[in-house]
Amino acid sequence: MPQASAITNRRLGEGPEVFPIGLGCMGMSDTYGAADERESIATIHAALDHGVTLLDTGDYYAAGHNEMLIARSLRDRPGKAILSVKFGALRGPDGAFLGIDLRPAAVKNAVGYSLKRLGVDYIDIYRPGRIDPAVPIEDTIGSIAELIAAGYVRAIGLSEVGAHTVRRAHAVHPIADLQIEYSLISRGPEAKIFPGLRELAIGVTAYGVLSRGLLAGATPNGPRDIRSHMPRFAGANFEQNQKIVAELRRLADEKRCTPSQLALAWVLARGSDIVPLIGTRTRTHLAEALGALQVNLTQEEIDTIETAIPASLVAGTRYGPQQMAMLDSERES
Repeated sequence: MPQASAITNRRLGEGPEVFPIGLGCMGMSDTYGAADERESIATIHAALDHGVTLLDTGDYYAAGHNEMLIARSLRDRPGKAILSVKFGALRGPDGAFLGIDLRPAAVKNAVGYSLKRLGVDYIDIYRPGRIDPAVPIEDTIGSIAELIAAGYVRAIGLSEVGAHTVRRAHAVHPIADLQIEYSLISRGPEAKIFPGLRELAIGVTAYGVLSRGLLAGATPNGPRDIRSHMPRFAGANFEQNQKIVAELRRLADEKRCTPSQLALAWVLARGSDIVPLIGTRTRTHLAEALGALQVNLTQEEIDTIETAIPASLVAGTRYGPQQMAMLDSERES
């Protein structure tokens, strides 16, 4: 793995300075099928030991399980991680999503429970996971700003919103970063969202940088794996997308790295204001991902990759129709 001392950190807007790759912890709570808790904790420990600072979670990931898992992993490493927490989604006892609630009272209730589950005094970056159409974004951001004034939150982030919503939120309180899906085959934010963020000096935490493992050649791991219900992994779409996987593998072989490393290196090369989140659950995959920091791409190589794998080549949307309709970001992509 690369040595932390040789790595240049990246700043998320007016928020924290972080290692250039963050660890997305969602998959450690059964999202992609059963997870091994001991290996998940060992992976978090390995990430921290190799310089990773940003851990990303959500209070609705397995109804709080993910936050409690992170708390257990940090028990003997207090103050070693920068915590980014999403909130707002409502979950039933069967795991069903019941909607979004971003009312000010709900925001303060949610942060109270997250602080308890995580075992911390404050959350470094707090963000609504989706937009609540019944609540103006100004009200939600204003309530988080009050939490900052009270010392319970350090910075505000957003997730999957368009440039117009970012501007409205930023007018209430400075926004540290926007979390949004971004990869070689999910490049919608480049058109309007990224230019708006750069104008306001707001950072990006990019998730789905391997398109949920598609670019690494992954396949769904049973019915509990959310990819089983995603268009890019279904039927003819999946068959078409294997052409992308094969092309990426060819380019990676030429560069003498793995397809995952090349895809991640491409995201890292798209701007020093972008911090990709890797959703690995094992130390082996963590080590592979961190190896991307040693894959340096010239502009000519970037152009070659983008020509060989245009985003238009992918078959299927990144979510199903119902979830796509919830994404404020898709209105400006």
